[in-house]
Amino acid sequence: MMKIAVVDGQGGGIGKHIVEKLRRELPENVEFLALGTNALATSIMLRAGANEGATGEGAVAYNAARVDIITGPVSILFPHGMLGELTPRMAEALASSPARKFLIPLNRSGIEMVGLKSEPLPHLIDELVRRIKDYLENLEDA
Repeated sequence: MMKIAVVDGQGGGIGKHIVEKLRRELPENVEFLALGTNALATSIMLRAGANEGATGEGAVAYNAARVDIITGPVSILFPHGMLGELTPRMAEALASSPARKFLIPLNRSGIEMVGLKSEPLPHLIDELVRRIKDYLENLEDA
């Protein structure tokens, strides 16, 4: 069974949209784990269709190595990202996880991602879903 961790913080809105779209587009046997930097983010992603949820530094650090795919905004890899909600331990666990990472390049962190076009969030989420679907299909063909 494929397990996808959706990581988000603050209000959980990005994670909510990712979970909703992936839930509609991927097979039923894909399991979604909502990893929130706070309880509100986790709750919002659970209501959007995640199978399980966990909150905080310990939960993110523990589960990062136990999933097949990690997704969320690129700021999940930056210590003190998301206005400080993303701890250095969380960033390290997510970045060092062997899971394949599909991240949305939002420029809210003051870091410029050169070579990327600025797109509205819904377009970025559509592209994220397409790439995860392609990745899973290629795994099945291998």
